Amino acid sequence: MPSSRVLFGFHAVTARLRTRPESVHALYISGTRHDARMRDITARAHNAGITIHTVDDARLLQLTGHGRHQGIAALVDEALPYVTIDDVFQSVDEPALFVVLDGVTDPHNLGACLRSADAFGAHALIVPKDRAVGVNATVAKAASGAADTVPVIAVTNLARTLRDLKARDVWIVGAEAGGESLFDADVTGPIAWVLGAEGAGLRRLTRESCDRIVGIPLQGSVESLNVSVATGICLFATRRARVLAAR
Repeated sequence: MPSSRVLFGFHAVTARLRTRPESVHALYISGTRHDARMRDITARAHNAGITIHTVDDARLLQLTGHGRHQGIAALVDEALPYVTIDDVFQSVDEPALFVVLDGVTDPHNLGACLRSADAFGAHALIVPKDRAVGVNATVAKAASGAADTVPVIAVTNLARTLRDLKARDVWIVGAEAGGESLFDADVTGPIAWVLGAEGAGLRRLTRESCDRIVGIPLQGSVESLNVSVATGICLFATRRARVLAAR
């Protein structure tokens, strides 16, 4: 039987009900919420034949671990079936687009990166198994459903994975200050954007594995951007470049 976990928050639970209702085992809702949003989601669950439990806030707190559950939680199978890089290449019909996170430990940042990956059509997000956060309930809530649409591939050796991607003609592009301007970079082909951890940036071996270093031009007084913001900008620039190149 697949392992289970708890999803919470309206975006995360609604996305799972929309994309994989068969993976939802039970829905837990607050007895104090009777608004249209709650009625809509319970109707969707009822139509899918999912058991609905009306509980108090103490039970929701016990299920989720904190109070940011918005009055709803669901017991579900793990987010996505195990996916490999080979699976990604077999399923895409355009130049591959990956996001590689080098040691991101903040679950809210990982969730936000997943949202950007979903919004701009990245085919997978790659993280190292060690020194990085996994996809947990906090990540799923921050991702607003993207944890159910973007495969997360955890790898044992990040540098070796980058070499494997290079062997498949994927350009490995590190996002870091001081590199080539994103305004001038050619990002139309197969690409893996590599972004470093909060504050630390890319590790030395990871940086040395990159084919190019590209920086986001900044005009204000800040010296760097949050990794999730930088991910969104790099992916948007890639999608824009591909659309323009196809015209």
